Amino acid sequence: MDIKIGASILAADFSCLDKEMRRIEKAGIDFFHVDIMDGHFVPNITIGPGVVKDIRKVTKLPLDVHLMIERPLNWAGRFIEAGADCLALHIETISPSALRKQARRIKRKGVKLGVCLNPTTPLARIKGLFDLVDFVLVMTVNPGFGGQRFIYSVLDKIEALRVIYNGNIAVDGGITDITARKVIGAGANILACGTYIFKARNPKAAIRKLT
Repeated sequence: MDIKIGASILAADFSCLDKEMRRIEKAGIDFFHVDIMDGHFVPNITIGPGVVKDIRKVTKLPLDVHLMIERPLNWAGRFIEAGADCLALHIETISPSALRKQARRIKRKGVKLGVCLNPTTPLARIKGLFDLVDFVLVMTVNPGFGGQRFIYSVLDKIEALRVIYNGNIAVDGGITDITARKVIGAGANILACGTYIFKARNPKAAIRKLT
């Protein structure tokens, strides 16, 4: 599978977000990763649909919207209307039956659907959902804050997932040129990077090192 690299705007300077996004887009990323946090599912608050709508005006690249929130299905429609191209929902916040019920409705709108797992969540929670989703997102840090250290024990989970799932495997958290090689070797093909890209002196060179 082709390796896709996304930049997580959580690490950007929000005082000039449009300029930051254009700068990083020119460096050669494939998509922007947008972390939505509600202060309940994770101990942080970020942005809502209104900001995503404004971000949509800045770039034509895909927007991968990661819903780290409680009751994500209550908000999925609003983020789709705001311009999300992909929605990633945490299995810790939704029952498999509810996801199965709503997956077709979400994908009918032309939006790719992903299911996410926290580092300690077992793969057994999602085994019956592979036919519904376009990708599986494996968290490689505990969600809530950017700039965290990569959790190396998650590599075993990625390897085990690749054995049973032949679709797209995404990772998010602590991705650098060093950890990128580890996750790609384990079977991941979609990498969301925040601090490593946005804080790099030469983002283009930093992105090249990821693959």
